[in-house]
Amino acid sequence: MEVFLKSWQSVEGGYLLPALLVLSAILLYFGANTVFGRVVRNIRRSVRGTGLPVEVAAAPFRLLVELAGITLLLHYLPLPEGLLPVLKHLLIILAIISSAWFMMRLLIVLERFVLLHYESKTLENSAARRKVATHASLARKILNVILVVLALSSVLMTFDTVRQVGVSILASAGIAGVIMGFAAQKSLATLIAGVQIAITQPISIDDVVVVEKEWGKIEEITLTYVVVNIWDQRRLIVPISRFIDQPFENWSRVSAELLGTVFFYVDYAIPVEELRSELERIVSSTPLWDKRVVKLHVTNTSDRSLEVRALMSARNSSDAWELRCLVREEMIGFIRENYPGGLPRVRMEMDQGGAAALGI
Repeated sequence: MEVFLKSWQSVEGGYLLPALLVLSAILLYFGANTVFGRVVRNIRRSVRGTGLPVEVAAAPFRLLVELAGITLLLHYLPLPEGLLPVLKHLLIILAIISSAWFMMRLLIVLERFVLLHYESKTLENSAARRKVATHASLARKILNVILVVLALSSVLMTFDTVRQVGVSILASAGIAGVIMGFAAQKSLATLIAGVQIAITQPISIDDVVVVEKEWGKIEEITLTYVVVNIWDQRRLIVPISRFIDQPFENWSRVSAELLGTVFFYVDYAIPVEELRSELERIVSSTPLWDKRVVKLHVTNTSDRSLEVRALMSARNSSDAWELRCLVREEMIGFIRENYPGGLPRVRMEMDQGGAAALGI
């Protein structure tokens, strides 16, 4: 092969060899495309119906094959003496960047594969699925950061001047590390908090939380911040350290099931048993109730009214909210229609003897 290629270099003008290189690059591209297509088809055949996004790795894979083929043919080109090392250096840098890109795309495929594999075994456990999704997402993002740092370091180390400077800087790395540590103390604390969130799992994707007095669902977790999708479709961006340093409410940490409460203030004369029967009738007639808990208690008294608490259960926070609104509306309507005097009122009683003595 080498003799054949060198024979082409003797052709006048040397135009055939560059043409051969271009043709080889085209053949390599289509060859890589064919190979990748077969790999994708085999993977989909073995895990059919899962929808793995294998095609996201196609572009970096083809680029790697192109770079490998060009590297093999490069030293056969009739290039100027000083140009060949420059091109080789450029190809090395592109290969490092392409490898990191390819690995990052493979992590996307791996994350999806883990989620699909786990979901097939935990179809009924939504909390477990959320935890696995959070672990996989944060692990992928941490590995992406590591890959970027390694790729950048590798690219810099390909330059001789950077290597020489790095050796001299290594002696003063301790002082530089202390200075950078103080300068980036808050950023490092945020990154550490992100890793801690990934390990301890106080929150997961789709968890229902109350943060800064706002109710919403965890939409995205990164190494530095958390996106909370608020009930009115606003997005609350919260620093991830907030979930480590300050208390917050997580309504679906263990289970999405909740107990909802509704308070009424009624007159002493109202029959509590009738209210209890009506509450049971209301919740039994709606699919919002999960048939676990329905109770009615007198929880407090005052000089003017009784405080009555209706307690009912629901599958999740959304159903609990709708059920509370329904019970509140229906119970008020029931009291108004059947016991119009049962709402709180102010009583005044006149002392007849005292009134007569005053001549009233």
